[in-house]
Amino acid sequence: MYRFLLTPRWIALNLLVVLLIPVMIKLGFWQLHRYEAKAERNDRLSANRGHTPVPVGDLFAVDRDIPASVQWRKVSATGHYDAAHELLIRGRTNDNVYGFYVVTPLITGDGTALLVNRGWVKASEDSAAVRPVVPAAPKGEVTVVARARPAETRARSGIRDNDGLPAGIVMRIDTEKLAPTLPYPVFGGYGQLVEETPKPAEAPTALGTPESEDTGLNMAYAVQWWIFVVALVAMWVKVVRREAAELEAELAALDAAEAEADAEPEPAPAPVTPAR
Repeated sequence: MYRFLLTPRWIALNLLVVLLIPVMIKLGFWQLHRYEAKAERNDRLSANRGHTPVPVGDLFAVDRDIPASVQWRKVSATGHYDAAHELLIRGRTNDNVYGFYVVTPLITGDGTALLVNRGWVKASEDSAAVRPVVPAAPKGEVTVVARARPAETRARSGIRDNDGLPAGIVMRIDTEKLAPTLPYPVFGGYGQLVEETPKPAEAPTALGTPESEDTGLNMAYAVQWWIFVVALVAMWVKVVRREAAELEAELAALDAAEAEADAEPEPAPAPVTPAR
């Protein structure tokens, strides 16, 4: 009855179903992983956003990135900015406007530097590769409060290197790559500036703390993809059973027709007229 499944049309349909099922299952798990990543990030934001600043050495260390558990915690550090080694991080937007992050090393009392992301500046109108005008970092001793951020590695950020950039412009705040170019030890990770004392008259546009992300849609999409799997299998079974039922009805009709033909009496032979 089910030998029709081996016909070319049905073989193609069966292969399509077999291919779609793992794809939809994988898409469901992809959405589930996105949900879990967003939920973890939201929990970390909530846990670390309101803490009182701690000394930079409590969270940061040389040649070691910050642990994921302390991201967005506030740290305080006192020192002086090294404007001569200031860096611009290319390809950063603010309200959909192209620009740069301004990262200036803050050399603390023991000589170790914290890379401080002081904020965002708009790119030059002439070219995105041209260094724009940047508000100068405060001179003299400065006390900063910053949020702990991990280094922007290639694997973590997905941002590729660009070797053709002018001096002082880079693609990522990748501490491991930047530290060897600086003449002093550098803390792993970097700080996203919250406030500084004394406050400068002019500064790059401050970067805010991100809001918690909505996770409901990701979980809904995950469940939706898995429901599609169940619906696809159910639809395939329904179509197969309907096809089998139609074939069974056709065979039954043929059998009935043959039985009816066998049951009909044979016509009587024509009478033979005697010869004269």
